Amino acid sequence: MGIRDTSITLWRRCAYGAISVLIAAGIVLGTPTAAPALPFLDLIFRGIQVIQLSNMSDRQEVRLGGQINEQLTNSQMTLYRDADTNRYIDQIGQRLVPYSARPNIPYTFQVVRDDSINAFATMGGYVYVTTGLIRAADNEAQLASVVSHEIAHIAGRHAVEQMRETAIARGVMTAAGVDQSALANIGVELALRRPNSRSDEREADMLGLANLTTAGYAPSAMPAFMSKLISRSSTPAFLSTHPSAGSRVQDLNAAIDPATANVGDGLDDAAYQSRIRNVPS
Repeated sequence: MGIRDTSITLWRRCAYGAISVLIAAGIVLGTPTAAPALPFLDLIFRGIQVIQLSNMSDRQEVRLGGQINEQLTNSQMTLYRDADTNRYIDQIGQRLVPYSARPNIPYTFQVVRDDSINAFATMGGYVYVTTGLIRAADNEAQLASVVSHEIAHIAGRHAVEQMRETAIARGVMTAAGVDQSALANIGVELALRRPNSRSDEREADMLGLANLTTAGYAPSAMPAFMSKLISRSSTPAFLSTHPSAGSRVQDLNAAIDPATANVGDGLDDAAYQSRIRNVPS
């Protein structure tokens, strides 16, 4: 057999093999089967948009968090655009991030123009604090304690678990996962009403306290600020959805060594007031 005949034979074998594969694929796709939660071809084309919450990757979480943030900032809240204030809040946040329990994702810290005393976080590293909360804090360490608490919620992936529970309860969770646009809508709702459980809040308190202390802030600021807020005539929104605030203060104080409670940065009230002078009251 010559070289030419051998080449033709090999070509025919490859061609027959390819045809066989195509016929087999046609049989598989054409054979009637029980319909899955999402059709097979639909999954092929939409697979990149479907997220399995049980093993969501950091990249997926950050992308979804960005989508949630876009909806929040475009229609649900007004950001405070003062450059100096935003730079200051970002400096506090970025100081805390390397010492957090989850420093390997990007974090974005934003100021919301709102007189209410509030702070919250969404998945993927997005943290929000209101101008009212910034004004309510006596010093930088107190503000940093709130930011560290919100970072801890992200580190604990609490929003992801809340989203999973909500998706299951509403029947939108399938074996394939959940469409990203549906998850974004759930994420916006969760961010606005913050239904954190008692266990999530306590975990965020302890993780946040460790983060605050390791980053070099005085740990006493966390229970001090919480005590100040719950002593007001009306409990701020920041604590109204956080259960058992009084017992949480006790737990925080118990976790802090009295000998080093005031050791660290951020307790200079005058310096703090100077830094937030542009923030509206």
